[in-house]
Amino acid sequence: MMKNKILLTIADGLGDRPCESLGWKTPLEAAKKENLNAIAAAGSSGLMDLHACGTPVGTDLGHMILFGYGLEDYPGRGPIEAFGEGLLLQEGDVAFRANFATVDSANMVLDRRAGRIRTGTKDLAHLLHGYKIDDVEVLFQEATEHRAVLVLRGPSLSAAVTDSDPKKEGLPYRKVEPKDTSIEAARTADLLNRLLPKFGEILADAPLNKERTQAGHPPANFLLTRGAGQMPKLAKMTEKYGFTGACVAAESTVLGAARLAGFNTITESCLTGNLDTDVERKARLAIDALKNHDFVCLHFKATDLMGHDNNPTGKVHAVEHYDTMLGYVRTYLPEIHDANVIVAMAADHSTPCERREHSGDPVPIVIAGHNIRKDDVIVYDEMHAARGGLLRMTGRMFHDFLLDYLEVMPKRGN
Repeated sequence: MMKNKILLTIADGLGDRPCESLGWKTPLEAAKKENLNAIAAAGSSGLMDLHACGTPVGTDLGHMILFGYGLEDYPGRGPIEAFGEGLLLQEGDVAFRANFATVDSANMVLDRRAGRIRTGTKDLAHLLHGYKIDDVEVLFQEATEHRAVLVLRGPSLSAAVTDSDPKKEGLPYRKVEPKDTSIEAARTADLLNRLLPKFGEILADAPLNKERTQAGHPPANFLLTRGAGQMPKLAKMTEKYGFTGACVAAESTVLGAARLAGFNTITESCLTGNLDTDVERKARLAIDALKNHDFVCLHFKATDLMGHDNNPTGKVHAVEHYDTMLGYVRTYLPEIHDANVIVAMAADHSTPCERREHSGDPVPIVIAGHNIRKDDVIVYDEMHAARGGLLRMTGRMFHDFLLDYLEVMPKRGN
């Protein structure tokens, strides 16, 4: 019998609630989706609660769960973002999400995103990366537009500190405070309170910022930090269970969770994370990755964006774009001659349009393939999935079920 391989497709924020503008259908119910339906008809459907029924999860934790981790493993958004930008953290590192921002001489935040700066941030990051304060080293990596990642590496650090980001313009940046009474939290807060003004001086003197000021653009002359997290000791799932994995995605949070789990990551500039992403190229990359990996994750982001924008029609279009991607997947799948590919479909959470935010609604799942038990569900949406043979499971159960088809899950008992 041929070896099994897994292709897991994840539509970010796919789940929804009935929308009045769609005749009280969910976007998934309203969309034309011949490929999603065909995959559902070839296997078993069900519903999945990522963590627990009625508990919303973030994109970061949702994907960590899909890669096999639990809430107890969650290190905070900062470390995941760091992995997403290619910074491989060590146990004990404290990572922060950061924004290049514009402040005035009184430290008033004029623009939290420095005019959504798009170019030159690599040069700014180079000025900060490797800086040392006391016995702590700073790792700094630019990300998309104004975003960046700041990492502190050294002894006696803690993520139990507050954000310096005031979350709105017209306020001074916030002094960082410890969240508990530990020596480590007090030390980390003190380091940041000395570090951020120093970085402000370095950035203000950067040639790029002098050019931006002369051109009438907001200078990126300060850093705002938030989302502190400390890197725990975590096993890579690929090493723990002995398989090879790859992830095709555009979004840094997803790439970060994948790298954390030991998956090779694949991304290109044509993969935008929005409706204009090149779905044919995404499918091509995923099928090529399947040729030399056991488990491939193929991520699609636009469904989540449309939910956050309260755009039901846009979310219908996003579902149909996702369906087109799965059509390319089905076209290319016969290239995998040496293995039986099991196609699984899932989401990392629901993002109802009416709510504009993640919710605890369960998401529809499918596992399809030649050796998968088939139920009588032939439509892929929230309510049809509820009638399927997979019933209702948690995200961790779903992950373990997939790994069992790779025959890497250890047997319990004799």
